[in-house]
Amino acid sequence: MRRAVFVLPAGLALLAGLDAALLLLDLPAPVTTERLPVVHGVLLVLGFVGTVIALERAVALRTRWGFVAPGLLGAGALALLSPAPLVVGQALLVAGCAALCAVYVPLWRRQHDDAVLVQLLGAVLATCGALLWLGGVGVADVLPWLACFVVATIAGERLELARVAFLGARGADMVLWVCWALAVGCVASLLWPGVGYAILGAAVLTLCGWLAAHDVARRTIRSTGLTRYMAGCLLAAYAWLAVAGAVWLLAGRQVTGPGYDAVIHAIFLGFTISMIMAHAPVILPAVLRVRLPYTSLMYGPAALLHVGLVVRLGLGDARDLPVAHQVGGVLNVVSLLAFIALMVTVGVRANLRSAAPAASPPDPRDAVGPSPALLEETAP
Repeated sequence: MRRAVFVLPAGLALLAGLDAALLLLDLPAPVTTERLPVVHGVLLVLGFVGTVIALERAVALRTRWGFVAPGLLGAGALALLSPAPLVVGQALLVAGCAALCAVYVPLWRRQHDDAVLVQLLGAVLATCGALLWLGGVGVADVLPWLACFVVATIAGERLELARVAFLGARGADMVLWVCWALAVGCVASLLWPGVGYAILGAAVLTLCGWLAAHDVARRTIRSTGLTRYMAGCLLAAYAWLAVAGAVWLLAGRQVTGPGYDAVIHAIFLGFTISMIMAHAPVILPAVLRVRLPYTSLMYGPAALLHVGLVVRLGLGDARDLPVAHQVGGVLNVVSLLAFIALMVTVGVRANLRSAAPAASPPDPRDAVGPSPALLEETAP
């Protein structure tokens, strides 16, 4: 229950972000404020995704001070939703990202693993992005930093699992260099946008190529049950990440219009949310110590997410059809709400039906590597 307290602000950030999404689509929303559309992107990336990542890493660290990071990020999300001055929420997010960087340091010292170093680099990019936003840089120019935070974090986790699956570690150095290229691209995007976004696009596409060649999802997609479901979500996520990389490489800086919409939603919905849907059935039980059995119904929200993106990006953005843009956006909101409702329903029913107290699930990725739960992906 103590860990669940850190999940509540993340959940509120997600719901508020979905509310803001409806406002940005010029559709009716349950809550209407002037601030919500302004903080929409940062609220979802740092308030929701950042808090969840920080909580999982704090559990892996196994020290009390590690929970400062999710606590600060969650508090920052709540401050953005409150009447408090915007700077309060911005400062808390900066502090939370810096605390997440501190969490990665002892994790790296345990093994001196490049996979953890990649994730640390992602946290540094998040901190820089939060600082830029605090300093007055527009959200459109901050989002590449936040996007690379998510991309580097997930790349580090996939690299970690690729080693466990005995797919070889020869690509580890390349992944590290690609993530350094992402960092260089972020800096250059502010100073020399033409060069910076070309670097970002090339780095993202290179990373997609590595993932396509080495990720265990290529094998586990032929499996069954949860393993196959996770693999399907992962492969779809890589496809959307490639879309964003191609837009950056070919079209350069995008701060408004269809190109901007395509990039941010390909990364933050198609890539990030698909990854979250893939790993929620194993990460949530390990972090929150609850039962969350797999059900084939999980395919429903995942499929709806990708259908919505195809409609929104493929018709709304590419064909300049406002109605398709709105329809796709609504489908994305519905898919997330459906996934949340499904997770809560399945979790409550499973825990109520448990006749005897089950052993606590292991903590994710302790000193010797990824969590045993994540190893489900490597099952034949």
